[in-house]
Amino acid sequence: MSFINTIREDIKTVQAQDPAAQSGLVIFLSYPGLHAKWNHVPEHWLWEHGHRSLARVLSQITRHITGVEIHPAAQIGKHFFIDHAMGVVIGETTVIGDNCTLYQGVTLGGTGKDQGKRHPTLGNDVLVGAGAKVLGPFRVGDNARVAAGAVVLDAVPDNATAVGGPARIVRVGGKRVMDNSTLDQIHVADPVAQEMCRMRLEIERLHGELNSCCREKSKLTAQKAEKNKEE
Repeated sequence: MSFINTIREDIKTVQAQDPAAQSGLVIFLSYPGLHAKWNHVPEHWLWEHGHRSLARVLSQITRHITGVEIHPAAQIGKHFFIDHAMGVVIGETTVIGDNCTLYQGVTLGGTGKDQGKRHPTLGNDVLVGAGAKVLGPFRVGDNARVAAGAVVLDAVPDNATAVGGPARIVRVGGKRVMDNSTLDQIHVADPVAQEMCRMRLEIERLHGELNSCCREKSKLTAQKAEKNKEE
């Protein structure tokens, strides 16, 4: 597929997934997640052909422009979409399949200074929610869902949903997973981490409401100023 066709396909992906998407031209000009992905193409080519210093410099320029840091060695599949595209980090040995979606604040990272494969592999049709951290050299299966704010430290099966910090599997194939935690005296969820995760989501919700109120206030102020001019 040519680069022009890739751009067209990516724009169609945004139109299919983002209800706020407008015309193709607006998407082309104003979606930093797409810009980061498109910039990654030549950066990855340079990395693969031995121009690693230049590839790294260009990837950092992309990070400053888009707010998305993708290591030039990372492998990315077709129809990859980063929605809202701020604070996303994708590590060096990350592999991302086709039709995957990440939201803002997602980290696909490692857990230390290990050599070799140290970042996650996402299968096809994976969705990772806002603020989630997927850390380690394991696989997140096809059609898996990682909830907002989750901290995933182990493999996620195909068609599964992972929530919490540290994440646990709550659904597989649309069916709720039996919770045997009351019988398990060893693998007990960390209540502090769970509460911090809950508070984080609440803060994000309140932050969104505050931004909405500020926008509404600015709109009303502008309308009032316009009315005063007319009078």
